[in-house]
Amino acid sequence: MSKPTWQEIAEVAQNHRDDSIRRVDPPIPQVADPERLPLDRTDIPKYLLTTEEVIITQTAPEDLVASLASGKYTSTTVATAFLRRAGLAQALTNCITELLPQRAIARANFLDEYHSKHGKPIGPLHGLPISVKEHIGMKGLGLNAGFVSWWDHKGEDDALVLKILWNAGCVFYARTNQPQTLMHLETSNNLYGVTVNPFNSQLTSGGSSGGEGALIALRGSCLGLGTDIGGSIRSPAANCGLYGLRPSSYRIPVSGWSATMLSQEQIIAVLGPLSTSLEGVKMFMKTVINGKPWLNEPSLVPIPWRDQESYLEKPSGKKLKIGVIWHDCVVKPHPPIMRALQEVVEKLKAVQGIEVVDWKPYKHDEAWSIISSLYFCDGGQEETAAIEASGEPWRPLSKFILKDNQSVKKLTVEEIWHWTMKREGYRTEYAKVWNDTATESGETGELEGMVDVILCPVGPGAAPPLDCARYWGYTTQWNLLDYPALVFPVTKVDPTVDVVDQDYKPINEKDKYNDQLWKSGPEKYKGAPVSLQLVGRRYEDEKVIEAMDFIKESIGLPFADFV
Repeated sequence: MSKPTWQEIAEVAQNHRDDSIRRVDPPIPQVADPERLPLDRTDIPKYLLTTEEVIITQTAPEDLVASLASGKYTSTTVATAFLRRAGLAQALTNCITELLPQRAIARANFLDEYHSKHGKPIGPLHGLPISVKEHIGMKGLGLNAGFVSWWDHKGEDDALVLKILWNAGCVFYARTNQPQTLMHLETSNNLYGVTVNPFNSQLTSGGSSGGEGALIALRGSCLGLGTDIGGSIRSPAANCGLYGLRPSSYRIPVSGWSATMLSQEQIIAVLGPLSTSLEGVKMFMKTVINGKPWLNEPSLVPIPWRDQESYLEKPSGKKLKIGVIWHDCVVKPHPPIMRALQEVVEKLKAVQGIEVVDWKPYKHDEAWSIISSLYFCDGGQEETAAIEASGEPWRPLSKFILKDNQSVKKLTVEEIWHWTMKREGYRTEYAKVWNDTATESGETGELEGMVDVILCPVGPGAAPPLDCARYWGYTTQWNLLDYPALVFPVTKVDPTVDVVDQDYKPINEKDKYNDQLWKSGPEKYKGAPVSLQLVGRRYEDEKVIEAMDFIKESIGLPFADFV
């Protein structure tokens, strides 16, 4: 028999996905005339679902868990509502690789029977539907990681993180789209096509966890799993108006996922949450870490979740100190990002208990040079082989990061050591920059007044047009340093306010490319979410979340409605 073409494999993949959606009961409402949909598609599910389904799917995960635990909702009712809304999200944005209706309803029935028999939930996530990025393995299900040639790969077992969440009582019901190579800040592949932004379908949902971003933005999920090696959680969270955390490495288990270069240790990929709420992010982290994953994945650090401590309690007269990066001195953010920063900073300065200072970026251009040299130490051979094995075409951003990236070279062992030492040297230098924000107490000799967290852009603009997400510096900076980084929604693009600065002169070619994206027409970004990022030092994940909670409540974030 002749080998199937990549187009034939893609057709099989899409038919499998579509069949999984057709198995949802009751059937998912049809979207009338998909070719004439508005650019902003976020309201459409509200008109096609029942009132109860809309209420359930727009409930924050922490409130949904409480309602399931109390018996207000059954797990079956909740799972059905999210399956139906996820099916609509697929029709509106192309975000799903498959739904799991039989598995989900069987699980929900079991949970309902347990609750009825024992009068209590089975665990802290009892009945909570959780969506999962496709390359996080599920036993017996496909594991293609965005490559056509990997279509027939199957998960040998559930990923460890899924086992922990399962034991906590959750329901898995949806698997989401990702890009070819998993190395795009958008989501496009040749198996399923392009995932678009729910707020503006001319723009990207982000990547590589862009299927999660689009699904959660449309409230087809309230909590989902993504992964991040260069911004892949934070990009879709920012583009889609969500909360998303890139945790410090070796806190959340990663065993059981699929990708190229799995054994490389130069730049560590992490797994983390995207959610409609900040509490959802915290709930995920606390649940997984309380599961003691280091007992089964020995590389993980045995640090329990420390929410019983308050990282913001300071001696009398001290404040939460926030350093602000306005511009990384490589690529200047577009006007909506600058406006969001200005609005947030102005409000923060008026809050008692908060001190805001400017942060001078330290060699962020050098950081990109280091991390981009360490991403593909094999010269991109594994990625190239996986693409070319099926004959599928290279997606534009795959070509950009692998073929047009001058840092992609096959390195010798000695060269890997060289760049790894550059990485460690840069981390040490950045630690000193952070330490230097403090002063030494004359009485105790301890450092006081140090910056607690950094507030900065997530990217150089709101969600970019398709195939245009080419500047990673605002996210990869923190991957290189291995700092936890939390994305949060602020506002939306308003072209009548966010006007073009015609006098701005770009400082380099990357800056010029980004500047032209905005100058070519602010109107095309209308309504896109505008988000920012809060960054802490390594293994201060809890501190970042606590600081975000304090900031959010103090200034009333977000400043726009995202539901």
